[in-house]
Amino acid sequence: MTEPIAYVNGDFVPESRATVSILDHGLLYGDGVFETVLARAGTVHRLDAHLDRLFRSLAAVHIPPPDDRAGLAGIIAEAVRRNDLTDAYVKLIVTRGTNGTPLLDPAGCRPGVICLVRPHTDTDPARVERAARGLRVKTAAIRRPSADVLDPRVKSLNYLNLVLARIEARAANVDEALLLDVHGHVCEAPGANIFTLLGDTLSTPDHDILEGVTRATVMDLARARGLTVRERPVELYDVYTADEVILCSTAIGLLPVVQADGRTVGSGHPGPTFTQLLADYHRAIRDTAPPL
Repeated sequence: MTEPIAYVNGDFVPESRATVSILDHGLLYGDGVFETVLARAGTVHRLDAHLDRLFRSLAAVHIPPPDDRAGLAGIIAEAVRRNDLTDAYVKLIVTRGTNGTPLLDPAGCRPGVICLVRPHTDTDPARVERAARGLRVKTAAIRRPSADVLDPRVKSLNYLNLVLARIEARAANVDEALLLDVHGHVCEAPGANIFTLLGDTLSTPDHDILEGVTRATVMDLARARGLTVRERPVELYDVYTADEVILCSTAIGLLPVVQADGRTVGSGHPGPTFTQLLADYHRAIRDTAPPL
């Protein structure tokens, strides 16, 4: 297998030769932001929406943009091209960079840029199997930080609480965790938004969440199918009593939840609305994107 090519601070290099400073604030403090996008057949799904969120994240954490939109889009396109891929998962990372010291003070830091690419197809056997089987989830003891601690609308490099939640899920021998806010409302899964379906109403949490681009796509697709979509507080009761529960993100696409905290969700199998929305999503990520 050919070694992947990565972009790091101005250069495209084999991943084994890619380096960042040990003084980079991204490494020392999780001080940075990122976006992940999907390329399909030489196009990127909702690239503008991803770049919009990236620039919002940069503004929120006061990191100056390392390039303009066209420049960052060009890095993504060139990274996909250099890896000789048409269907790919791309992660674009902007760190605060380094000012030559290992100290917390960010004064004088210059932003760093990293772009990673991996093959990513709709027919990946592991992804297809998970969609057919469904996920078992458990409520994590660790809570999602609230917006007055670290606003979850910032897609930051500080994912430690999500990593710990996933470790908790693995220890319980389930597929994924559910994260609650400090008041006990359902927020999301690690790296994924959540939807509950009851009748013809699809609900998704409205606070203390990352406003996912894939989440927005699912909401559009659901409305196109005649479903009522509500952004509102979601409780564990809503998860336990739903006809269907769906997780979504750029990395996982759409996946059904068939068990939550030992309770069977719906029929205990991926439901018809999930199946329809998954097919709609696969079409959307190929048909609604600008060319690279």
